[in-house]
Parts: sequence; structure tokens; C-alpha cells
Amino acid sequence: MKELQNIIETFEQCKLTGQRTAIATVVKTSGSVYRRPGARMLITDDGQTIGAISGGCLESNVFERSQPLMFYSGEPLVVQYDTTSSDDIVWGFGLGCNGVVNVLIESLADASASNQLEFIAECFLQHQSGAIATIFDVKGDTQVKVASRLFLKQDGAVTTNIKDRELAQKVLQDAQEVFTSGRSRVESYSLVNGCVEVLLEVIQSPLPLLVFGAGHDAIPVVNCAKQLGWHVKVIDNRPGYTTRDRFPNADDIIFCDPENLKAHLSFNSHMVAVVMTHKYLHDLELLRTLLLSPLEYIGLLGPKTRRERLLQDLQASGFMPTPDQLHHLYGPVGLDIGANTPEEIALSIVAEIQAVVACRSGSSLRERTKPIHSQYDELTPLVSI
Repeated sequence: MKELQNIIETFEQCKLTGQRTAIATVVKTSGSVYRRPGARMLITDDGQTIGAISGGCLESNVFERSQPLMFYSGEPLVVQYDTTSSDDIVWGFGLGCNGVVNVLIESLADASASNQLEFIAECFLQHQSGAIATIFDVKGDTQVKVASRLFLKQDGAVTTNIKDRELAQKVLQDAQEVFTSGRSRVESYSLVNGCVEVLLEVIQSPLPLLVFGAGHDAIPVVNCAKQLGWHVKVIDNRPGYTTRDRFPNADDIIFCDPENLKAHLSFNSHMVAVVMTHKYLHDLELLRTLLLSPLEYIGLLGPKTRRERLLQDLQASGFMPTPDQLHHLYGPVGLDIGANTPEEIALSIVAEIQAVVACRSGSSLRERTKPIHSQYDELTPLVSI
């Protein structure tokens, strides 16, 4: 998420200064590879690269291949990097990953290429999701072109430059399925005189994180979350704490009492929250509201005994949380990584949130029996987004 934000920001700056730019996108993979489809890298005519499409092995070659596109208006091209041969370690790119990566390289002077970044930027700005379908392989006698796209907004609005109307309709149907499921995928389509392959990609808006409490230990939580590109709001009722100087990286700072949350916030199932006010009665009131909300994750700072006492007091007041509501409560908050300092605790909290929204356990990868990217989540965006 942060990577895409950096790419969009740099692209906007380059447009203002008149710099030539190109974009490289991983469109298809197989086997063991470092990045998944949808990974992007921006390339500027002065040699900058923002983002990555591998662990650093392919970037220089992609940069070289992008030069003709930027300076001589070349057609989009797809380059396949095949490291399945053991000889590649010696004679090829030296990845040693035993995988295949297909990369689409385009000049951003091309409207279809630049439109994808503008579409993603709009999704981020409006805090909405969307879907992009990108044609990256065309075989046979057809009017369909590589890098033709279809864009689907959350409100159902569609724009496309795919010339084949029947194909565009099929792609739209699959883009709607991908948007609903939240899982990207590659799809093949047969035409009368050929076939095409399309990357159907979900664009997720930045993960909304609500941090209740503006104490010293909330600062690294905000900073760590912003490093991942999340959208962070800090909520507290102490005027000396809810300041921009204290939280320069926060997207929003809200001054309100726990009893007045609904007047300042609306909740949805894509949001996550961390309660760290260090005030028992405030936490009690916050839980009364948050447990009734559709939040996907509610992290509660403090030991188990404090959590149990809070829940007992809620029950004594007549509020009986359901098992489903308690399923979304994570207290004590964070993964067990031996955290002690505020920075370490922030890391454990943000890591747990990432694991929950990605439907992962948060355990060590060496204990995982399946591939890191299984067939079921191979193309799923990391932040869901």
C-alpha cells in the first residue's frame, strides 16, 4: 500500500516537472517468486525507481527495457523472466527462486498506462475499493491490444478501452466477481481468432486504523501503521495530547469523549481499532460502543485480568457481548514477540492486525506447511486493501 502511494506521489511530481516515466507491473507468476501480480515499479528518465517487482534482481533489466518506451514512444511489452532452470543461478539473473515472472512495461505517456495510476489514486482518496482488468497477452488475429484495460469502481461505474465488446463484457463479469471476493486472479479468454490473458486485480483502499488514546505509546503505533500506508485516526479527549505536533503522521486527530464517539465516527467492517487510553472507565465505555460495531479487529491494551474485569463490568451493567462480538476482541493486544519498549509493542500490534486482516495465524513461516503464497491467496492483495 505504501509502495503504491509513493509511486502515485512521484508520478504526480514528474508530471509537474515534465519528466518522462514508465511503469512496470508484475502481471503473472508461477512457482516461487518474490513479488506477486499487481506489484509495480515506477521508472523515471533520470534513473529513479520507486517500488519493486522483485527482490532487486530484475529491476536493472526492466529499467534498461523501459528506456526505448520513455524516449522513443515504444509499444507496451511483456518480458518473461524464467528462473526454473538451476543453471539460472550461474548464467541468468541469479534468483535461485525456481519461478517465472511476467512483467508488463509501459510508457506513462500512454493514457491507458497513466489512467491506472489515476484510478488507484482516486480509490485511495475516496477510501473506496475498485478493480482493474489489464490485458497482457494477445495471440491471434484480433483488434485487442496489450495493455488495454477495464476499470470498475465501487459504485459500479465502468470505463474501458477494450475494443472487442464481447470480450469487454466477459471481463466485466469477472471483474465484478473479483471485486466481490476481494481476490485478484489471472484469467484466459478465447476469441474467434485468438485468445488473451488478463490480470484481474483488486484495488483496496488504505486500511483504516482507529487509535483510541493519544499517550506516548500511541505515537509509534501511528508511525508504524503509516509506514504501511494505512489511514490512521487518533481519538482522545485531552486537548494537550490531540495535537498535530504530537502526531504529525496521523491522517486525522479527533478530540472527543468516549461517550460521543458516534457523533464523530462511523464504523464499517473494513476498519480496525486499538484501545490504549490507559483509563479504565474510558476503555469500558469504548468497548461498550466498539463491540456493537462491525469492526473487524478491536485490540485492547492491558493484561488478561484487566480485560476480564472490563467484560465482567459490562455484563454487570446489562451488556452481554455475544461470542461473535468477542471473536473480534484481541486482548491483550499484539503478537507474542517479547515486546517491551513502546516501539516493540507497536510492532507487535501492527503485525497482529496485518495477520488478522490477511487471515493468517501470525506464526513463524518455517512452521507453515503450505507455500507462503498458497493457490487460494496467491493473488490476494496484502492490505485489504
